[in-house]
Amino acid sequence: MAQTRVAVVGSANMDLVATAPALPRPGETMLGTDFVMVPGGKGANQAIAAARAGASCAFLGAIGSDSFGVTLKARIRAAGVDTGHLRVVYGISGVALVMVNAEGENAILVTPGANGAFTDLTEEECGAVRAADVLVAQLEIPVETVTEAAVAARDAGTRVVLNAAPARPLPDDLLAAVDVLVVNEREAHALTGRGREDPRALLDLAPRAVLTLGAEGAWYGDRDGTAVHVPPVKVDVVDSTAAGDAFTAALAVGWGEGRDLVDAVRWAAAAGAACARRLGASVALPFRAEIDELYTPA
Repeated sequence: MAQTRVAVVGSANMDLVATAPALPRPGETMLGTDFVMVPGGKGANQAIAAARAGASCAFLGAIGSDSFGVTLKARIRAAGVDTGHLRVVYGISGVALVMVNAEGENAILVTPGANGAFTDLTEEECGAVRAADVLVAQLEIPVETVTEAAVAARDAGTRVVLNAAPARPLPDDLLAAVDVLVVNEREAHALTGRGREDPRALLDLAPRAVLTLGAEGAWYGDRDGTAVHVPPVKVDVVDSTAAGDAFTAALAVGWGEGRDLVDAVRWAAAAGAACARRLGASVALPFRAEIDELYTPA
């Protein structure tokens, strides 16, 4: 089987992750239990996750000229991701402040930094998108950049998977280029006003959609009439911060390798569960063997 080529267009952040028994309320100071500093950002996470899941992955994004940027590029490249299209922008890199409670739930504050300057794709960058089997994108970078990449992918016959997070209004040109839309319940509500009570509302936006439901698994549907609930993979959850990124990347890799989308969602659910067993974002992303260990075919 040929190795799937995935291009990821998105954000790169340095994640500052603290754990505590509970998430502090507004105005409350709480003593934490642990702290780690690891590369993150939905784009970088999904690129690393795709590489670990077995794809040949190129990452298109922007980092700052600060020390965080140096570390980010080195760590992403060390994970087996092609960083030849990773821009360096004068100024600060993106930073995410992540708090995780004892149940693995989290609260995240992101300052975009260089991610906000990632605009106007070059012809070389568009070429990397066109050369891929699957494009994966999120919304932590300017939506105009996501749209430009998605249109380039569509015109070249490259499949487009959009993880619409964080949720924001989606331009018609972007929606017209999306093959699979991936959202959680909060994002589904923001985009359609509906959640698990009517997931098919997502199909007004894209021809195929996945609604992730956390500990309750995921829903997949398409405009051909398919509507399937994929059960969760049971694990002891430590930190769910990057589970959605592992899910989205594995979905893209599995689909690119020739799995039908329902089976790709099952494989992606195993990837998300494997990720949630460890603390952190990029450091928790699972390798292919870990995904296969938890994957159960229909």
